[in-house]
Amino acid sequence: MKKTGAQIIVESLKAFGIEQVAGIPGGSILPLYDELNKSTIKHVLVRQEQAAGFIAQGMARSTGKPAVCMATSGPGAMNLLTAIADARCDSVPIIAITGQVNTYLLGTDAFQEADTFGLSFPITKHSVMVKSASELLTAIPEAFRIACEGRPGPVLIDVPRDIQLAECEVADDYFEKIVENAKNCKCKSKYHATTEELSKKCEEIATLLANAKKPVLYCGGGCNSFEAAKEIEKFTSQYTLPIVTSLMGLGCAPRSAEYFVGMLGMHGSYAANVAIHDSDLVIAAGVRFDDRATGIVKEFCPNAKIIHIDIDAAEVDKIVSTNVSIVADVESVFSILAQLVFEKKICANAKWLKEIQDLMKKTDSLECGRFENSCINPRTFINDVPALAEKAGIAADNLIVTTDVGQHQMWAAQYYPVEKPRSFLTSGSLGTMGFGLPAAIGAALANPEKRIVCFSGDGSIMMNIQELATLAEQNLAVTVIVFQNGTLGMVYQQQKYLFEKNYSASIFGVNPDLLAIAKGFGIEVVDADSDSEWYKKAFDANRKNKPCFVKCSVSSEENVLPFVPGGKANIDCIRD
Repeated sequence: MKKTGAQIIVESLKAFGIEQVAGIPGGSILPLYDELNKSTIKHVLVRQEQAAGFIAQGMARSTGKPAVCMATSGPGAMNLLTAIADARCDSVPIIAITGQVNTYLLGTDAFQEADTFGLSFPITKHSVMVKSASELLTAIPEAFRIACEGRPGPVLIDVPRDIQLAECEVADDYFEKIVENAKNCKCKSKYHATTEELSKKCEEIATLLANAKKPVLYCGGGCNSFEAAKEIEKFTSQYTLPIVTSLMGLGCAPRSAEYFVGMLGMHGSYAANVAIHDSDLVIAAGVRFDDRATGIVKEFCPNAKIIHIDIDAAEVDKIVSTNVSIVADVESVFSILAQLVFEKKICANAKWLKEIQDLMKKTDSLECGRFENSCINPRTFINDVPALAEKAGIAADNLIVTTDVGQHQMWAAQYYPVEKPRSFLTSGSLGTMGFGLPAAIGAALANPEKRIVCFSGDGSIMMNIQELATLAEQNLAVTVIVFQNGTLGMVYQQQKYLFEKNYSASIFGVNPDLLAIAKGFGIEVVDADSDSEWYKKAFDANRKNKPCFVKCSVSSEENVLPFVPGGKANIDCIRD
């Protein structure tokens, strides 16, 4: 049978289980949009292409499955690049399909022509520009395979307009075969350790665990899946040791668990940073020893032996030298380790765990927030959100949180009670302001039974505030909570501590009426400053599919503490 390039793309997406995509049409991608409108795939029209990429991320981060975004050539594709780079940095599987000018116009500086392939190449896991309709028959399945396998990441497919219209012969059973192959989309990395190697290395680890006096489990984004969390829980039930996480690892262990010490790093808990510093054995699982987590590397865990478990061989021994390393998915390793410590009756040092627990209790009280100028305390406000949602009729278990980037992000990371994987979505490595709102829309689209809470600041929300129109149009179960302090809060804080309070370009001269803006987009609003029962409207179980916008004022003098200044070790932090 004959199919056009556009038909091949749409039918392939359906075969891979894609039910909704986000994007904006334009001249170079109109043939694809023509076919898309004839299909069962739902299209979410965003107001700026960057948001389409973040909506896809919200879907992918909350489900673990690849999601799709689209844009036209030139400025449309270029607007996607920030979201694509963000996905690459945080290992998120998205497929970006972009239109391109006709092949005979390539290199002529045609209208809305840009080298999308060249621009995207350094920030994707894989990027391709197809030159024929038949090439799509391999390019699309390959894109899904690459996005999912091993360490996930974004893939971009650039498709010239004439290729979308061109026809080619397609085997009658082609799409049926894709459906079958899609069931096995999550492939193992080609560098994955063999069964024999796994067994041998785990025996070595078991010996180190048996001899450790101060072991710590350090979990990153590679642990933030239900599969990994399940195996980690089995392991810690046999060998109970302090668990610390990176920002991306939040959710792999319940915050309520006795062994959970908190996030480590620049704004991590003091107890977590001390635990790592004083440890004699660190099991680093699904982490890459990011600078925000380690601080000064040589002072990160100076007396510890390092076990590194990661799916990406390129990360092993890149920043920290290891004593034992395994290139594998963490669930495979912890499944074996749990069995080994059980069989060998290996137990962790209970005194060490209690020492860290006691330190955590002591320092938590020092790190509690204060009310400044009669404004809301952001720490207690964030911590109370799940309980308030339950009072309004929505179970805390049915909440998914997204954040933008800044002080509110770190307060959420420190104080929001994250209890399970894929329930705390944030831009980690790239730290992209404007992430939170579109990511919340994506999470809501992919999880219609959940309520999404987006924490933002008055700086970040303005980055993609136009997507309130998309939110209103889709009428999704999203509660947007904006902390307003009239500054770029994190910049303001660093200038306070590091630049002698020289507040250069960090204080807004005009503070718009955010409630009026949200209301203008057709979204119900509530002012938490004046309404102590704001949560009743924000989480009304009888209006579970209605968006709500909440504003609360925070003092500009509120700080995110602890704070590790650049060039300092994590334990040399500012705590008050």
